[in-house]
Amino acid sequence: MGSQIENMGKIMMRPLTKLHAAPALVLLACVFGLGQTHAQGREHNHDRFDGRFVLDERHHNDHYYPAPGGYAPVLPRGAIGINYRNDQFFFHGGVWFRPYGGRYRVVVPPIGIVVSVLPPTYVTLRIGGMPYYYANGVYYTAALAGPGYVVVAQPIEPPGVIAPAVPAPAPAVQPPARPDPIIYPRKGQSAEQLEADRQECNRWATNQPAAMADASVFNRAVEACMDGRGYTMR
Repeated sequence: MGSQIENMGKIMMRPLTKLHAAPALVLLACVFGLGQTHAQGREHNHDRFDGRFVLDERHHNDHYYPAPGGYAPVLPRGAIGINYRNDQFFFHGGVWFRPYGGRYRVVVPPIGIVVSVLPPTYVTLRIGGMPYYYANGVYYTAALAGPGYVVVAQPIEPPGVIAPAVPAPAPAVQPPARPDPIIYPRKGQSAEQLEADRQECNRWATNQPAAMADASVFNRAVEACMDGRGYTMR
């Protein structure tokens, strides 16, 4: 038994001949090839996107972006992670992602989330006198609370044509003032008594309904009062 073990040791320590080396080289090549294929697969998955792309022509942005609802197996290199209201988002190149079932779903960002950089393909706008930045259906403004840019709702653009001003109504034509009536004392009242009765009738007429808003009502009330005191008014 000892001699058999010694012979087997000599065989295992013997240098490989060309015949013995061939199977070993084939095995190494297979392992290396699988490694390359696996690496290439990872790189391919990194660029693969499960969804469609859409052309953003608004404000002449004219760039293609992944449509919301699509999925990416991994995040693009350099994606920025942002925590907002107990949710996690990622931003890269104007596209927003959110973790979903081991993948990353393309989403529309929530209003109020702040990102440190603008998309590389943004368009500068001025709407209503305020500066805005636009890309991929999203509007941004400079964050007031600190550095960065906040996602805002789509601003309302003022109409291009100003409606003509409504002309002011023409002033109402005032009727000519009624001349003072002629008062004739039917009972021979004196001038002093006529003036006293006239003042009393004026005070009484002001207390009649609508007399202070309508001059014709006031005048009729005065005439009725003076007639009752023995005067004729023309």
